[in-house]
Amino acid sequence: MRITVSGPPGSGTTSLARYLAGKYDLRFISAGEVFRQLAQEHEMDLAAFGEYAKSDPSVDRMIDERQKEIGEDSESIVVEGRLSGWMVGNADLKIWLNASLECRARRIAGRDDLTEEAARERTRERQQCEAARYQAYYTIDINDCSPYDLVLSSETFGVEDLAAIVDTAIACLRE
Repeated sequence: MRITVSGPPGSGTTSLARYLAGKYDLRFISAGEVFRQLAQEHEMDLAAFGEYAKSDPSVDRMIDERQKEIGEDSESIVVEGRLSGWMVGNADLKIWLNASLECRARRIAGRDDLTEEAARERTRERQQCEAARYQAYYTIDINDCSPYDLVLSSETFGVEDLAAIVDTAIACLRE
């Protein structure tokens, strides 16, 4: 089974993807993991590779292509990333998580040791930057949820509730 889990920063994609990988014995790959692999391949630490990525648009494309390749070539995998639902065309289940900017900023502030205001502003800027890049690179409107089988609110539902919903969807797919 191939599953993708996507959503904006702070929406809980990593938590849900890790749950699914553990429960269903699936390999877990994230865009962040791919980023780290590419940094190693370029013999750079994460900070240096991050600076390099800002100045070279091909890095985004490398990350997306690598994630697509790994996801499509693996039969038992959860692929977590903003574009994974768009990139892994042969996924059996594509999930989009969402929550309000305020909710996500609270989560990000808590995990990244920021004020909620700083987290909200950084997240807003990041989203705008990413949306522009996805549109420019792939003509993808990140707000278009049409590729997704499930669009869920991680503000309404906690990770255990989300897991129960997705477990039900997986059971239906396996029938």
